[in-house]
Amino acid sequence: MSNNTEEQITQNVLNSMAQAPNPRLKKVMNSLVSHLHDFIREVELTQEEWALGIQFLTRTGQMCDDKRQEFILLSDITGVTMLVDAINHRLPDGATESTIFGPFYREGAEELPMGATISKDGRGDPVVVTGRVLSTEGTPIPGALLDIWETDENGLYEQQDPEQPDMNLRGKFRTDSEGRYSFVGIKPVSYAIPDDGPVGQLLRALGRHPFRPAHIHLLISADGFAPVTTHLFVKGDPYLDSDAVFGTKDSLVVDFIQHDAEEEAARYDLTVPFYKVEYDFVLKHVDK
Repeated sequence: MSNNTEEQITQNVLNSMAQAPNPRLKKVMNSLVSHLHDFIREVELTQEEWALGIQFLTRTGQMCDDKRQEFILLSDITGVTMLVDAINHRLPDGATESTIFGPFYREGAEELPMGATISKDGRGDPVVVTGRVLSTEGTPIPGALLDIWETDENGLYEQQDPEQPDMNLRGKFRTDSEGRYSFVGIKPVSYAIPDDGPVGQLLRALGRHPFRPAHIHLLISADGFAPVTTHLFVKGDPYLDSDAVFGTKDSLVVDFIQHDAEEEAARYDLTVPFYKVEYDFVLKHVDK
């Protein structure tokens, strides 16, 4: 084992972990070391490139705090987050597809009555979102919880923007006895992920943009069903085919239909123009 040559070092590292008491940790680390060493050999990594990589990871950690997780951004822009999500949420046909959770969720959103608005500042074009929460058999799920969050019209979540009210554009809603839900948000806008750190520098070096297509976040749960974290994307958004975090799925792209009739707007206590979206979410039983 003392002969740590280019040919022998990988096996020596694997041998050093042979007595690891946790079999899952041993499997993960064996695979990680093997693939990492193969990558270094394939690209013939220089010492200068290795040092740059260490500096990059160091700066990534230094950017993290209680409001920002730069490592999650790095995972997102390399497609790792979505791949892990896909592997861990293999769903039966018909179930609503999942997508990334994102770094801007907050606990403690208020549970609101059916049809209430989540906007606390009145900015943006209002959108009425309605539909049902169903099982994969098509039966309604009463009492399902929809936890919703989105950016303001300036593309910032409330914890990024000191001018927004606390918990702006966040809310929870329960489905009724027929599985129906309804809430008022705002038509979402495209926005850039934080790009003033090392992840943004990497995107620019790769000739990539930092934008996400417009979307509303939803976390949907119900007793006896597997929860799903998902989005509703705006059909026609210019970034649908180049989402910086690879979070788009065709089944989650919907029409935000504009309505201009003042009489109809008055039914929802809104002004024109406003938008409407209808979408049914489908959950799988936990035993399926």
